[in-house]
Amino acid sequence: MNKTLLYITVIVIATCGLVYELVVGALASYLLGDSITQFSTVIGGYLFAMGIGSYLSRYIDKGVAQRFVEVELAVALLGGICAPLLFLTFTLTDLFQVALYGSVIVIGTLVGLEIPLLLRILKDQLKFKDLVSQVLSLDYLGALAASVAFPLLLVPKLGLVRTSLLFGILNAAVGLWSTWLLAPLLGNPLRLRIKAVLLTVFLIVGFALGDRLTTFYEDQLYADDVVHASSSPYQRIVLTRGKRGFSLFLNGNLQFASIDEYRYHESLVHPAMVRAGKIDHVLILGGGDGLAAREVLRYPEVRSVTLVDLDPSITKLAMGYDELSRLNENSMKDARMRVVNADAMQFLMEGDQHYDVVIVDFPDPNNFALGKLYTTGFYKLLKKRVAPDGVAVVQSTSPLFARRSFWCVETTLKAAGYWTQPYHALVPSFGEWGYVLVAHESPGHHRPLPQGLRFLDMDTLETLTHFPPDMGPLPAEVNRLNNQVLVHYYEAEWRKWN
Repeated sequence: MNKTLLYITVIVIATCGLVYELVVGALASYLLGDSITQFSTVIGGYLFAMGIGSYLSRYIDKGVAQRFVEVELAVALLGGICAPLLFLTFTLTDLFQVALYGSVIVIGTLVGLEIPLLLRILKDQLKFKDLVSQVLSLDYLGALAASVAFPLLLVPKLGLVRTSLLFGILNAAVGLWSTWLLAPLLGNPLRLRIKAVLLTVFLIVGFALGDRLTTFYEDQLYADDVVHASSSPYQRIVLTRGKRGFSLFLNGNLQFASIDEYRYHESLVHPAMVRAGKIDHVLILGGGDGLAAREVLRYPEVRSVTLVDLDPSITKLAMGYDELSRLNENSMKDARMRVVNADAMQFLMEGDQHYDVVIVDFPDPNNFALGKLYTTGFYKLLKKRVAPDGVAVVQSTSPLFARRSFWCVETTLKAAGYWTQPYHALVPSFGEWGYVLVAHESPGHHRPLPQGLRFLDMDTLETLTHFPPDMGPLPAEVNRLNNQVLVHYYEAEWRKWN
């Protein structure tokens, strides 16, 4: 028996096992939101199921080597098809969570069987202390390889569907070569080899069709035709085209529709620009699509715009995708623009430049990674970068659909020491949408609006700060880094509308 190849087997099966767990967790987060809850429940359920598998291994008394190969083939099949199966279930049925946790339990149980069975196969080859230390250390090494490769290589290059199918192929290959490694312990290896070869061919065909499968699922998810889809280390990026023009979705959440995005971006940018003492230097946090920058650059007084967006895939799309660059009027290529691909909080911590206007255009706080950008800690960092007579504005979700979330943002900004002025505008694709204008103290400047606006004029601008009773203030806790109460408010309120 070739022990080196068996050790390679341990690394491969450990890597595959963790990849399936990560695929299911990422897919649940992508489709259901609230990444902390999804990953926590998936990982917890998966580890519990592995415990079940380890316990059940005690009942396998005969044909241990054959059972090991059969388990490998079962893991290859179920792990390999888990992503396409879950996408299909989500798009065509109402049983997604049943399929999700069913997959977690079944795959976890099978993965939990692997190492105990392999330890029993190797028990006559090594001393017990060497057996346990070597097998478990290699198992953890495989887990490390998976955890590093998954966000940096697999998801950006292959996507979730092809990643699960690729590792299914690897598991099937383990089952196949194990029929030679363990041949003396197998009664009839030929039948197992045929099964392994057929399964491998099936998964290879699925891998080859992976992009078509992903396109099919996304065509079912989106009402309009998908014209661009890609994955970055941070998110799934989809552009669609239909009656509303073209739209951008990040992780399934609408970011804009070209038919009415001007309402959102004019309302985001111009109330801050007209109230600031100067507008020489502008900072945009988020807004990698270049649409907020388009509005900023309407002012000839602007000398520089720094745009900080975490994901280079978005800023490259804004520069290179023809329809999007036309919509943003080539703002990303303007000589006054500087694009920085970095974490916004890190950017604020590391610099000391002051800005006359800061536009904060982050996605809604639907998970804790985004929620940190709406905390007192973040807003205090931001306050240090706003010039003494400067103004900032924060997009703050809907005061109608997520009313307490909106007022939580305003409460948090006040707690960070800002003068605040909440306001809202109707954006048909989103409904009523909210913003909070902030400054060190109440600004007294009123610069005229630029020419060419489609929604705002001075009369309309005056009406934006009026809130009807159903959108008026509600008591809310301050959103701090250690409690992230805003994420809980947001999840509870939007759940009623989804």
